[in-house]
Order: sequence, then structure tokens, then C-alpha cells
Amino acid sequence: QVQLVESGGGSVQAGGSLRLSCVVSGYTYASYCMGWFRQAPGKEREGVACIQTRAGSTYYADSVKGRFTISQDKGKNTLYLQMNSLKPEDTAMYYCAANPLALCNNWRTAGYFSYWGQGTQVTVSS
Repeated sequence: QVQLVESGGGSVQAGGSLRLSCVVSGYTYASYCMGWFRQAPGKEREGVACIQTRAGSTYYADSVKGRFTISQDKGKNTLYLQMNSLKPEDTAMYYCAANPLALCNNWRTAGYFSYWGQGTQVTVSS
């Protein structure tokens, strides 16, 4: 069993920055596809970014490319999402997700991930 706990959400003005963290605990696998998703009220859960933890390869949704950066600290078992130049349309609940031993080939699909955190709210005001 894998547990994921997100933190770092909050309220910020447009153009500001936030860094989300996701601590991974429980059973340790050799590698993961780790992803960040977001869900705004009335909308479907959307894949934002992911990282294959062994290869270090990263993938981003077009809507966040150049503004968001996904990274990992293996020593701390922590996943990060640095969000810069935030826009009101980035407002959503953000979730961390994990798929053990996966290669991230279908990372944009929420059903691809086995484990989820409880979410952290990000609100961007104009």
C-alpha cells in the first residue's frame, strides 16, 4: 500500500507562484509514474504533469508547459510541482497520484494511477 500526502496549496494572485509537495510513504517500489492532476468544480480531473521516477523523464499538459515544473527528491520520497505565472484558470483542487512500476505511457488518464492523495486547493485570483 502506498500513501500520498499533498501540501502547499493556497491562495495567490495571478502571476504568482506556489510549490506543491507530495510525500510518498508505505510500501516502496523500485520506480513509479508519479503525476499531478487537478479538478475544478464541474470539470473532469485533468492530468497536469508527470515524472517517471527511474528515468527522470517528465511530461506536461500543454496548458502548463513553460510555467509548471515537476520534480522529485528521492531522498525525501517527495514529489514537487513548482507553479509559476499562475492564472485564474489554474484554480482547482490538485492531486498527487502514483502508479508503481509504470512508464507513464498513459499518464493523462486518471484511471492509469492506482494511488491518490487527498488533494490540496489552489486558488488564483485576478
